[in-house]
Amino acid sequence: MKISFVVAVYQNEGAISKTHDKIQSVFANELTEYDYEIIFVDDGSKDWSLREILNLKEQNPRVKAITFTRNFGQMAAMLAGFREATGDAIINISADLQDPVELIPQMVDKWRGGSEIVICYRTDRSDNLLAKIFSRLAYGILRISLPQIPPGGFDFVLMDRKVMDEFNAIDVRHRFFQGDLLWTGYRTTFIPYVRLKRTIGKSQYNFGKKLKNFLDAILDASYLPIRFISLVGLITSALGVLYSVTIVISWLRGETPFTGWAPIMIVVLMVGGLIMVMLGVIGEYVWRINEEVRKRPNYVVRDKFL
Repeated sequence: MKISFVVAVYQNEGAISKTHDKIQSVFANELTEYDYEIIFVDDGSKDWSLREILNLKEQNPRVKAITFTRNFGQMAAMLAGFREATGDAIINISADLQDPVELIPQMVDKWRGGSEIVICYRTDRSDNLLAKIFSRLAYGILRISLPQIPPGGFDFVLMDRKVMDEFNAIDVRHRFFQGDLLWTGYRTTFIPYVRLKRTIGKSQYNFGKKLKNFLDAILDASYLPIRFISLVGLITSALGVLYSVTIVISWLRGETPFTGWAPIMIVVLMVGGLIMVMLGVIGEYVWRINEEVRKRPNYVVRDKFL
C-alpha cells in the first residue's frame, strides 16, 4: 500500500531536507511494508526552497514538486498537493518540523484499524504567549458552532483515499480545511500531541494570515456571524419596543422620559454602530459570493516535477 505526504512549503529552506529525512527514516525502519511519495508544494517562496526540493528529487524518485507563480497561501498549496496525491492514504504535514513525524506509525495503525480520518490535534504549542492566546480565543469562538473541532485545532492529519476524493470534490474558493474535513462525517480518531518549537527559519504564518484563516473558518464553515447579527438585531428591537412602552407610559402620566438629547445620541450611536457592524459582516458574505461567481482558481501552477 502507498502513503502520500503533502507538504506545503513557503520559505522553509533548511527544514525541507530534515523533514524529508525524517519521513524516509520512518519508512526505512518502521513502515517497511509500505511505499510512499512526498509531494512538496512550493507556494511562491523567495528563498532557495525549490532548489532544495529539486535536489532531494534527484536523490529520491519518490519526491515530487509543484511550484506556484506566486504566494497563494497554505490552503491553496495543500489543495494542489491533495489533487496530485496517488496514495491509499494521504498525510498532510508541515515543512517546519513542528509536527512530530514519530506519530506517523501510530496514525497508520489507526487507519488500518478502521479509522478513515486520523487527526493529530494540538493540546499545547511551544509558541509565544500572544500566539497561544490568539489560538485559544479563535478556536473557542469556532467551537461554538463547530464543537467537533479539537480545542487546539489541527493540520497534521491522515485521510483515507475515499475521504481525500470527497474532500477534493468540494468546489469552492475559500476553504477551511478543518471544517471541510470534519463535515464529511467519516470515522475519525483523535491523537493528542504538543506542537514542537520551530528550530529552523522564521514562521511566515503572520497575524494577517491567521486572521484570514479565522475569517474563512467563521464565514465559510459556520452560521455563527449570521445568527449573531440576527440575535443582536432581535435584542435591539426588543429593547426598542420596551423603551417605546416606557415613553408611552411616561407620556400618559404627563412625565418627561428624559431631560436632554444625551439619551437620544447614545441610542443613535449604539444602533448606528450595530448597523455598520452588521453591514460589514454582510459585505464579507457578498464579496465571497462575488469571488465564487468569478470562478478564479485557488492557485496557478508554474511547474510540476512529478
